[in-house]
Amino acid sequence: MSDTSDTTATTEPPEGRTPHPAGAFGRLASWSQTHRWGALLLWILVVAAITLGSQAAGSAYRNDFALPGTDSQTATDLMAEHGARQAGDSVQIVFKDEGEGGLRAERGRVGKTLDRIGGLPGVAEVRGPYADASAISRDGTIGYATVTLDGKAEQVPKGDITRIIDTAKAAEGHGLTVALGGEAVRGAEEEAGGAAEGAGMLAALVILVMLFGSLVAAALPLVTAVFAVGGAIGLIALASHLFTVADFTPPVMMLVGLGVGVDYALLIFYRYRHELIRGAAAHTATRTALDAAGRTVFFAGCTVIIALLGLVALGLGALQGVALAVALTVLVTMAASLILLPALLAVLGGRVRRQVLRRAERARSKGREEGRRWRALALAVQRRPLPALLAAVMALLALSAPALGLRLGFADAGNDPTTSTSRRAYDLLAEGFGPGFNGPLVVVSQGDAAAARELRATLARTDGIAATTPPLPSKDGAVSTVLAFPTTSPQDEGTADLVHTLRDRVLPRLGERTGADYLVGGSTAAAQDFADSVADRMPLFVAVVVGLSALLLMVVFRSVLIPLKAALLNLLSIAAALGVITLVFQEGWFGAQPGPIEAFIPVMIFAIVFGLSMDYEVFLVSRIHEEWERTRDHSHAVREGLAATGKVITAAAAIMIVVFAAFVLSPSRMLQQFGLGLAVAVLLDAVVIRCLIVPAVMRLLGRHAWWLPAPLARRLPKVALERPADG
Repeated sequence: MSDTSDTTATTEPPEGRTPHPAGAFGRLASWSQTHRWGALLLWILVVAAITLGSQAAGSAYRNDFALPGTDSQTATDLMAEHGARQAGDSVQIVFKDEGEGGLRAERGRVGKTLDRIGGLPGVAEVRGPYADASAISRDGTIGYATVTLDGKAEQVPKGDITRIIDTAKAAEGHGLTVALGGEAVRGAEEEAGGAAEGAGMLAALVILVMLFGSLVAAALPLVTAVFAVGGAIGLIALASHLFTVADFTPPVMMLVGLGVGVDYALLIFYRYRHELIRGAAAHTATRTALDAAGRTVFFAGCTVIIALLGLVALGLGALQGVALAVALTVLVTMAASLILLPALLAVLGGRVRRQVLRRAERARSKGREEGRRWRALALAVQRRPLPALLAAVMALLALSAPALGLRLGFADAGNDPTTSTSRRAYDLLAEGFGPGFNGPLVVVSQGDAAAARELRATLARTDGIAATTPPLPSKDGAVSTVLAFPTTSPQDEGTADLVHTLRDRVLPRLGERTGADYLVGGSTAAAQDFADSVADRMPLFVAVVVGLSALLLMVVFRSVLIPLKAALLNLLSIAAALGVITLVFQEGWFGAQPGPIEAFIPVMIFAIVFGLSMDYEVFLVSRIHEEWERTRDHSHAVREGLAATGKVITAAAAIMIVVFAAFVLSPSRMLQQFGLGLAVAVLLDAVVIRCLIVPAVMRLLGRHAWWLPAPLARRLPKVALERPADG
């Protein structure tokens, strides 16, 4: 039979089913179908234009971790204002020679190398290891030179840093080892990703083929997501010329965009498949799918965007750019699912319809009932809801417990691969001078020379400080800086305690005696300030996002208990995910390098996972609510809701899990933490919460699940999320 006959054979709804007038999303689907080739061509042209434009203009990604009002930022501003040499970031060039005479025998070769580096662009000053006896280890084998840059690491072009690295490494050989460290060096030698994205997309395609039994049907959600992500990344590359966007934004956008894009397209396509099996024509199935699942996708996407925009209100420098970029990615993927996918279905509808009906007929002939296993699972949980609820909640609480010891910070060279020059420099400095030399505290004194000398003496007597440098005055003499080297590594909890001790007790007392002002700055203190700022502002952020999301759910489902349940369960799954991250990356499970959790990971995971969890919550509970409205049998509604959505929720979650988990293969520690956290959160949400806890809670609540006080019922607007299928 031809495509046309397949499509038109069931244009009229079957007997007993009354067609509903199309809603806004149904009309959007009709427009996309009517103008299918125009819509496809428009998407292709727009994505191509954005891609070509972004490649021609290039990107201007830059990190901005400035936090106005903090001690470290005030110290940086003060040094820059008065021309202190420590205002710019620095590169450490570490030399090691274990031959006769040690490093002092290499004075000529080292000196010539440093002279050449001093003439390179981006270099403000070079201080060699022979200028200060403290720059050479006690055994004379290891020494370091400090190359002060003419700006912060993110402001100096990578090409300038690469020339410094190449010039220094040229001196290596004949017993002399050379390694370079510093944030600028780490940024210049970062490895490119790519394998993680490819692995995630391949795994997603495999799951989709298993779900639909057709390569064409499986490719539709994936193609929709790729178009959306490609366009979003190009837009952000262009926007980086106007706004501050961190350099790690593109892989984060790709991670979230692929997972969310496939997820949204799958929810709509699955409803489209359901309508085809019920006997609808292809174009009618598309309209119904957009009117039903399209509303769910729109609501879920808006929830994610609201949560991400909440990050902007935190005022955390480059994190604002990341949040806006990811929010734009979600917006574009949502638009692609609502506009591009219907056009693709219009082009391939006849072929997809035949494959769907053929597969459904084979399933019927073998006696397979759609949702039978999910219905049985719901029934089993409903028989013993309390034990199922307690077991699941206890498991999540156990996973959440390690998050109580979560320590925020930033990865440093100590977490880099052992083959990198930054890691070799880190290890050599720790070997020669102690772990604290990898993260000195820059203590600024605003006062006279006597106050600066007193500062050094006080620091030298302070517990936790291994050594100090003489005061280094600024060009105008108004401020001086003393470098204090802790006895512990930059990521050690003892270093964070030392920063707080200096600020809270040691320096205020010294200031009272000398009349000078003292500030603790430097990259180590700045990282601690960023982590403290995140920790201080996160409760308000969580409260705002949870409150707005709960209010939206209350309007949609006209219930008080369902939004409360959703919020608590989402928080529980996120806490469990943070607990797993803590065990793996902070405690070093499964061979991971122990260290603090990247400071912005918890808020990013919360914003994204909370929105994605609402996606599944809405999809499941709306189907339960639909059955409840139709039958007024609460237990039956829960069973049928899970039976209707269990398969697609599990498939959508599986796709997001493999896409997110693939980023554990990334060389970036930040992306590894992000990918693992999102994968674990989605896994727990889809398997433990949606399949066990929600049916158990809904069974225990019974009819009270839909309770809404009369005063609220009168004031809340009525919003129909799910437009039921014709019938």
